[in-house]
Amino acid sequence: MKKYVYLLIALVFNMACEDVIDVDLPDQETRLIVDALFRVDISQPFVPVEVKLSLTSNFFEENVPTSAESVVIIYEETVDNVVVETRSSSLAETSPGSGIYVPDPNFSFDQRIPTNVLSRDFVYFLYVRHQGRLYLASTKYVPTTPINSINQGTGTLFGDDETEVVVNFSDDPERDDYYLFDFGFGEYLVTEDEFFQGQEFEFSFFYDQQFFPGTIVEISILGADQTFYNYMDQLIEQSGDTQGPFQTPVSTVRGNVFDITDLDNIDVFDNVDQPTVFPLGYFAIVQEYTSNLFIEE
Repeated sequence: MKKYVYLLIALVFNMACEDVIDVDLPDQETRLIVDALFRVDISQPFVPVEVKLSLTSNFFEENVPTSAESVVIIYEETVDNVVVETRSSSLAETSPGSGIYVPDPNFSFDQRIPTNVLSRDFVYFLYVRHQGRLYLASTKYVPTTPINSINQGTGTLFGDDETEVVVNFSDDPERDDYYLFDFGFGEYLVTEDEFFQGQEFEFSFFYDQQFFPGTIVEISILGADQTFYNYMDQLIEQSGDTQGPFQTPVSTVRGNVFDITDLDNIDVFDNVDQPTVFPLGYFAIVQEYTSNLFIEE
């Protein structure tokens, strides 16, 4: 009994002698984050437009939602370098201070973007005016191919506390495709069809956890162009797959949103003379197919 008493006294003494060390973390310059990934179900009548704006914070702190002076999407169709049609969608904040912008429901006419225009050669421009500065991003709609099947496998990579998912899909032979897979739980994967052009392709993905039987896991395949593929590839690598890449964008990975406030010509998208002036985030409009996996055991 005395032995345990002595151990308890020693433990309390050691805890009392612990020093609290204050670490001075470097202050980071606050940047605007633009989360504008539109996942399109082509069977629906409208594009699910939602732009989330926030400001970066210091280490160990959540990013803070922020409001903009205006958020607008302008999309143009061009034939032989001549603009033949221009449309626009004015966005409004869902509630003051939320930083979430959707097509303005109080506008004089419908501001939603119909999915039937996605088959045409429109270029989409996102303009954000925030705290006196103007930001611009541009993109085109990127289609993808559906998932043929997803099945639960029995293999492992590093141990028994894993779950294998076998994904099968068929690449489109008429185009060069890039893919983004969303496995949920902040787990993403990118791939391209360089080595399976126009072929059926199957691969395994491993969750580093086991699921209770009956769990339903949602898995999505998203289209991507080469620029978005490269961006997500870097972001996944630097974020370590610990959370969604749009949750806390890595400051060294730049997206396709640019600060054009001080540019003389808005057609110039690379702010060469101001290399430290840039926001974070990405603007993309991509097709998405989703499948559910029922965990059996």
